[in-house]
Amino acid sequence: MIERYCRADMADLWSLENRYEAWLKVELAVCEAWFEKGRIDPQSMKEIRERVAVDAERIAEIEEVTRHDVIAFISSLEEKVGPASRFIHLGCTSSDIVDTANALLLVEAGEMILAGYDKLLNTLKNCVEKYRGLICMGRTHGIHAEPTTYSLKFAGFYAEFKRHKERFGQALEDVRVGKLSGAVGTYTVLSPDIEERACEILGLRPDSISSQIVQRDRYANYFTALALAAGGIERICTELRHLQRTEVHEVEEGFGKGQKGSSAMPHKKNPISAENMCGLSRLIRTNALASMENQALWHERDISHSSVERVIMPDSTILMDYVLHRLTNLLDGLRVIPRNVERNLWGSYGLFFSQRVLTALVDHGMPRQESYVMVQECAMQSWESEEMFPDIVRRSEKISKVLSAEVLDTVFDLSYYTRYEQMILDRVFE
Repeated sequence: MIERYCRADMADLWSLENRYEAWLKVELAVCEAWFEKGRIDPQSMKEIRERVAVDAERIAEIEEVTRHDVIAFISSLEEKVGPASRFIHLGCTSSDIVDTANALLLVEAGEMILAGYDKLLNTLKNCVEKYRGLICMGRTHGIHAEPTTYSLKFAGFYAEFKRHKERFGQALEDVRVGKLSGAVGTYTVLSPDIEERACEILGLRPDSISSQIVQRDRYANYFTALALAAGGIERICTELRHLQRTEVHEVEEGFGKGQKGSSAMPHKKNPISAENMCGLSRLIRTNALASMENQALWHERDISHSSVERVIMPDSTILMDYVLHRLTNLLDGLRVIPRNVERNLWGSYGLFFSQRVLTALVDHGMPRQESYVMVQECAMQSWESEEMFPDIVRRSEKISKVLSAEVLDTVFDLSYYTRYEQMILDRVFE
């Protein structure tokens, strides 16, 4: 299922081979910086450039002995390059390579995710235009409240995901840093200018201060931004799940030819995409908690964060890429059923006009609490008799003494609830 929506390049990004390629980019950038400083002679630099290559199988063989992936990686490079390999990893510690490579991978993954945000935002904007003016029942606590429009529903989602994209974009820039400062960040062999030049080659900026690692608040910010967006995805999907309930049935997910909803009940058309995305959103949020747990490490560094990051980096970015594209596909194929929208709008007998009647009474000089009781009496009668609330109000002697038939006609005008729709949309899309 993941493969249908998650692009291969996002999955390939986190392959072991590609991680080694990222490590190699960092090692080569450091060598280039040393070469420009004159520490590496031209012939050695030529040999490094021409001979260096990733051999994942050989790295795995060496790691069986060393029990250290970076040492195994460097050893495999030494075998390929020969004597000039003495300049590879010069002055570096493992985290110099791994953390700087992490930045390359997280930035590349983040740029793919930003593209996913753009597609989702475009689809949400199309939904806003498609359902402009479609009046529906607004619900609070799951109970009919007052009318809104489908256009405003989708505009609210659009505005939220615009914020999610901005937040994630800021978090992405926060991890666009390299770290080449040595064992405890004091540049014992390396120097700030070597770090700066290597980072420049890689398209990164040097971290202003690092210990043996880039501090993990940067990563936590990145994964927390994804977690917030996952909460937004679940919010949309929860809404769509409710609207697909049999008793509501205002929308339907696309249902393909030959698709089955239940092994036992042939009639079933379930909101499986929305349900799946609710579950996956929880995983993304859980990983954000793990990233925050990684912030507190012993002294200049321990290794407790490493095993966690090997899981959450690929998992969270792949899952976010997946759910963004799957949600976009769901919304593109969503079916809204206007007749059911209207049926539900009037399913509570026009009780949503209650605030309008209350306000009209107050505007005509009635005390608020007395007005509230008068309207509530009519509302309870409507609930019990299942008679339209406007008809009961018009027959009420107490109310008719205060509000004329002409005033009530204005009070019961449905278009009143959409008079600011365009103004709100203008604010969202300005």
